[in-house]
Order: sequence, then C-alpha cells, then structure tokens
Amino acid sequence: MSDIEKKLDNVLANLIKINSFYAYILMGSKFKEANVKNIKLTITRNGDFLFLYNPVSVKIKSEIFFEGLILHELMHFINRHYLIKPKDKRDKAIWNLAQDAAINQFIPQLDALSVPLNVLIEEGHGADNDVIFVGPPANMLNRTAEEYHDYIIEEFLKKGNYDIEAIAEKLPQNHEIESDIPTDMIVELVQQKVGKAFNLFGKELPSGLRQDIEIFISKPVINWEVAIRRFAGLSQKGDKYSTPLRPNRRYDDQPGWRYIYDPKLTVIIDTSGSIIEEELNAFMSEIESLARLGVELNVIQVDKSVTFVGKYKRGEWKNFEVYGGGETDLQPAVDIAQKDFRSEGIIIFTDGYVDLPKVDRRVLFVLSKKHNPEFYIDTKKIYGNVYVLS
Repeated sequence: MSDIEKKLDNVLANLIKINSFYAYILMGSKFKEANVKNIKLTITRNGDFLFLYNPVSVKIKSEIFFEGLILHELMHFINRHYLIKPKDKRDKAIWNLAQDAAINQFIPQLDALSVPLNVLIEEGHGADNDVIFVGPPANMLNRTAEEYHDYIIEEFLKKGNYDIEAIAEKLPQNHEIESDIPTDMIVELVQQKVGKAFNLFGKELPSGLRQDIEIFISKPVINWEVAIRRFAGLSQKGDKYSTPLRPNRRYDDQPGWRYIYDPKLTVIIDTSGSIIEEELNAFMSEIESLARLGVELNVIQVDKSVTFVGKYKRGEWKNFEVYGGGETDLQPAVDIAQKDFRSEGIIIFTDGYVDLPKVDRRVLFVLSKKHNPEFYIDTKKIYGNVYVLS
C-alpha cells in the first residue's frame, strides 16, 4: 500500500470515528486516482460512494483538510446540490458560493477556515491563498443554498463590482456530478443510504445538521408538477345516465348506462404576503395545465380568512386576481372544501408559516421555495404528500 493510500485510509478511519452516522454512510466507500482538483464524490450502481482523488493534492495537504473535503462532498449529495441548474456561467459561480456557504458551517474543519460571504463581497475580491472556504454571514446561519444565492444577488445589486467568477475558481471543488448512472437513480440510491443511516444514528448529529438531513430524506423523488397531475388523475365516479349510444351488456334491447366522472378537486391558495409572485405564477401554470385536461377545479384563496371562493376553468389564469396578503389560517378554507364542496381531493399551496390544518380527505401540499422547514417536517409525518416548488 502506497503512502497516499495509507493517508486516505487514515482519513476515512478518522471520519468513521466521528459518529456512527458517517460510519454507516461511508461503509463500502472506495478511492480512485483521477484528474480532479482535490477530491470528488460519485456513486456506483450498487449504491457505494466512490471518491476520486488527485494524488498530488493528497500528498501535500493534511489529513484534516481531506476529512473536511469528504464531509463537504457528502453534504453536497445530501442536499441534492447536483440537481441545481444554473442559468449561465456567472450564475453557476454564484451557486457554487451559495452551496458551499450552506454546508461548510456544519463541518468544523472547514467552518474554522471559512470566509463569510459578506466579507468576500465587501472586499470585492478573494483571499490571497489558493483555496477559499466560504461560510455564511454571522446573521444568516443555517439557511439553504437558495437563500444564500438570493443574498449574493441582492448584494451584487448594491455593490456592483464583485468578481464572482474569480472567487469561484478558488473554491476547493466544483459541484458538477460525474457518474455513468442516471441522475434519478443517484437521487434514489443516496436517499436510501442516508435515510437508513439517519433512522439508526440521526440523534447523534448536531441539531442544525439533523434538521437539514431530516428534510432531505423526507423529500420525494418525483417533482411537484408530476405529483399534482398524479393526484388529479384519481377521479371519483359521479352520476350516471342512460344512453342508446352505449350497448347494455345484459339486455340487447335496452339502452346502456354512462357514468360521469367528476374529479371534485379543490385548490386552496395561501395568499399571505410571504408568497412571492413568481412562485404563485408557477403554481397557477400547473393548475392551468389541469384545466386544459378537462379537470374542473374549485379554487379558494385564503389569508387570515377566506377571501375568494369560485371555479377555475381553462384560460381563467388571464383574469385571475389574488386577494389578501396578511396572516394565514388554512382551516376555514379546508372546511369549505370538505363540507360545502365535498371534495374528493384537496391541493394546498402555502409557504407553511401557518398552523397545520386538519384535513380528512386526500390532500397534497405544495410548498413555496422559502417554506417553513418545521411545517414541512410536521406535514410529512401526518399527511405524507408534501412537495416543494423548484
């Protein structure tokens, strides 16, 4: 065994000693020499992690450095950062910073060396060393990569002279995934591995990291648009009427019967002030898609009380007005859907900064990007069907 292989084995052994959660996830992991910057994580078809490493970098850098990088790579996978699709090269650089800020705060080896985002932006350039570890601003701990992405853009607008691409080049890793298996298979394999580890040893993790992983393992593999269409596809048989155009299976000289299938779906829209227009438009676009398929929908808008009750049919998005904008109480809207409309299924769009309603019918929750993580966890435990706009 070479000195480099011994060094990597020591790194893996030290990580396994940190806690049983990491030991379970890293079980079966292997290392392979490759043309990468430092170390890069991929996954094999049997669900084991494979770490690609640069031998020169391993030789000259400390074991504790690589311990941090392995945890760094694991956290990118756990947070599904490889699913983020940047708009262009500059946006990719912003996402790289945002993703690192989201995870380095949970890795002691890197957190101690990190430069907060606000300091990088204030200086307008990177540090003089060859590698930059990025951390969150002191007043923005335990946020998502999406929130840090928005923060960076907002600061750009204020400052206007920040060389983002030069900074991103100094990050210890790039975040593009390299694997010969489909992305959806990677999502499923990682979710299974992390889920089992969390169920067994999740209590040993720090609270912030524990909440992060709990949200990950409860996230569905399919996206919210597919979930809405599947949910709406389960129709309820309604009234029947006789028709001579349909043969009677029992009596040849009698007309047959035709059933009316009525989905009886109600869409409840949280119109509180924290729901942004872009997300509401994305949700309404999917509702329009259902209407084009012939699904008739009841619509209820609600903030502190119910502000609108009506029907939604194809093309009505053009004249659809949003009422409200204050605090939110979903229960009155749920009561109307269940008692007045007798809906077979209920779709609720909200940011989750509200008490969880009691729903007795089939229900699907669609949450905005900046949703309340506690609402997500509680809803998943009770109702199961929760999806997030992406």
